Amino acid sequence: MTSLVDQPLTGELSAAAQAVGSRLIGAAPLGVAFSGGVDSSVLLALAVRALGAGQVVAILGVSPSLASDERLAAHQVAAVIGARVVEIQTREGDNPAYRANGPDRCFHCKDELFTRIDDEVAGAYGLAAVAYGENADDMMRPDRPGSRAASNHKVLRPLADAGLGKATVRAIARALDLPSADKPAAPCLASRIPHHQEVSEAKLAQIEAAEKALRLLGFAECRVRHHGEVARIELPSGDLVRAASAPARQQIHAAITAAGFRFVAVDLAGIQSGTFTMSLLPVRRD
Repeated sequence: MTSLVDQPLTGELSAAAQAVGSRLIGAAPLGVAFSGGVDSSVLLALAVRALGAGQVVAILGVSPSLASDERLAAHQVAAVIGARVVEIQTREGDNPAYRANGPDRCFHCKDELFTRIDDEVAGAYGLAAVAYGENADDMMRPDRPGSRAASNHKVLRPLADAGLGKATVRAIARALDLPSADKPAAPCLASRIPHHQEVSEAKLAQIEAAEKALRLLGFAECRVRHHGEVARIELPSGDLVRAASAPARQQIHAAITAAGFRFVAVDLAGIQSGTFTMSLLPVRRD
C-alpha cells in the first residue's frame, strides 16, 4: 500500500520535490524544525520521502507562545506523514530582549529554538543537519528576522534554496493530501502583541483563549490583537458581516470579554500579516 508521502507527483511538482530532496543528500539523520504549518509539513514530508522516516526527526518547540490547538494539530500532521516527533521546551520568555518585543522578537525566539536543538537534540539523535521551512517568498520579505537566527546556526532552508514559493508548497501539500494543505497561516501568539509592549504569559493566555473561542464560534481564521483592555479582532473580509450581526456579535463579545478583555473591536481591514513589524521597518525605495 502506498503511503501518503509516497504518492506520485507529476510535472512541476515532481521536479520541485526532487529539487528539495537533492538538497538533503548527505543531511541524514535530519532534524526538521516543525510547527505543523504547511511549509514545515511539506518540508517534513519531502524529507521523509527523500531520506526515509527513520532518518528524519520532527522537532516541535513548545512554549506559552504555542497555542495548545496548534501543538495537537502538529502531532496529527506528523502522524499522517509517519514522522516521529521530539518536543523541546523553549524558554524565550526568560530572555529580556524577547519580552521587550522589538521588531527583532522573532530572531530571539528562533535563536532560542535552534540553540535548544543544538544543545538537546542534535547530539542525542546524531543529527547531521537541521532544516526549517522557509520558502522562497519568505526570503523576499524584510519582516523575517528569524531567518538571521537560522543563518547563525547553519540551519538548512531547502524549500527556499530550491525556489519553492508558497503556491508551490501548497500545491505539493494538496497533492500529498497533507492535513495542513489549506491550513491558514498561524503565526505564534506573541505576534498579536504590538511591538515594544511586553510579551507576558498572561497576555499570551488571553490571546489563546480568545482565538479558541472565535474558532468555536465558526471563525476558522482569526487574529486577536492585544491592545491592553481592547481586543482588536481581525477576520477575513467574508466574515465581517456575520461578526457584526446577531447573534454572532453578542457571542463574540461575551467570549472575548470572558477571556479577560474589557472592550472588543472588529478591524474592518480584515486579516493583516506582519503589520506590526512592517510599520517599523524602513521604507524600501527601489
